[in-house]
Amino acid sequence: MSLSLYLEVLVQGVLSGLVYGLMALGLSVIFGVVRVVNFAHGEFAVLAMYAAFVLFTALNLDPFLAMAPIAALFFAIGYGLQRVLINPFITRPEHDQFILLVGLAIILVNGLLMIFGPDARHANLPYSFDSWFVPTGIAGEIIVDKVRVYAAGAALVVCGLLFAFFRFTLVGAAIRACADNLVGAAVVGLDVKRLYALTFALGLACVGAAGSLMVALTDVTPMLAPSFTLLAFTIVIIGGLGSMAGALLGGLLIGVAEAVASIAIAPSMKSMVSFALLVLVLAFRPQGLMGKRAA
Repeated sequence: MSLSLYLEVLVQGVLSGLVYGLMALGLSVIFGVVRVVNFAHGEFAVLAMYAAFVLFTALNLDPFLAMAPIAALFFAIGYGLQRVLINPFITRPEHDQFILLVGLAIILVNGLLMIFGPDARHANLPYSFDSWFVPTGIAGEIIVDKVRVYAAGAALVVCGLLFAFFRFTLVGAAIRACADNLVGAAVVGLDVKRLYALTFALGLACVGAAGSLMVALTDVTPMLAPSFTLLAFTIVIIGGLGSMAGALLGGLLIGVAEAVASIAIAPSMKSMVSFALLVLVLAFRPQGLMGKRAA
C-alpha cells in the first residue's frame, strides 16, 4: 500500500479521535468531580445523535449548528437528573449507583427503539462526500474529508471552552475545589450539591455536542449505545480517570489505533486493537497515561 494511503488513514484517525475525546471528556469530568460512573454515557450520546437527526430531517438544521441547542438541552437534562435522581445515590454503595445508571441506560435504549425502530438512520448532508486534496510533499496528495475536519474543529472549540471555564472562572475553580477536597469545599461554604449538578450538566453537555457531531460521521441506531459507553470507558481509562487532558489524548490514541488497524489488519479488528492498547496501559501504567497514582 502507498504511503499516501497510510497518511490519509492516520489523519482520519486523528480527526475522529478528537470527536471521541469530546464524548469521553464528559465521562471524565463527571467521574473526576462527582465520583459517579455514568454507565448510561453511550446512551446519552446516541440520544443526542437522534436529536440532531430529527432537527436535520424536520427543520433542515445542520448538525453542526444544532450542536449548541442540543448541548444546552443536555445541560438542563443533566442538571435536573443529578439533582433529582442521582444526588440521593452519591453516598450509597457503588453497586447501587451501577444499578441505577444501568437501569437508566436500558430505559433510554428501549425508548429509542420504540420511537425510531432498529433501522439505521443517516443525516445526508450536502457536503458529506466532499473532500480536500492536500499536498504532503513526501507522499503526494492525500484526501481529507471535509465533514471530519469540521467535526474535529468543532470538538476542539468545545473542549477549549470547557478547559477555559474550569481554568479561568470562579465557578470552575469551585468545581475543581470540590474535586480536590470535598470536605474542605463544604467547610468554606461552597454549595457542593449545586456544583455537583453543574458538573453533571457540563458532562452531559459534552455528550450532547459530541453526539450532534457524530451523526455527521456515522449512521445512528439505538444499538450503538453500549459500544459508545464501552468506547468512552476505554478512552478515559487509557487517558486516566478524571483527567480532562487524558480524555482527549485517549480519544486521539483510540481514533488512530482503530484507523490504522482497519487498513493494516482488517476493519473488524479495530476493537481488538483498542482493547489491546487498553491492556498495555493497565499493565504498565494502571492510573492511565495522564492520571495520578492513588496515594
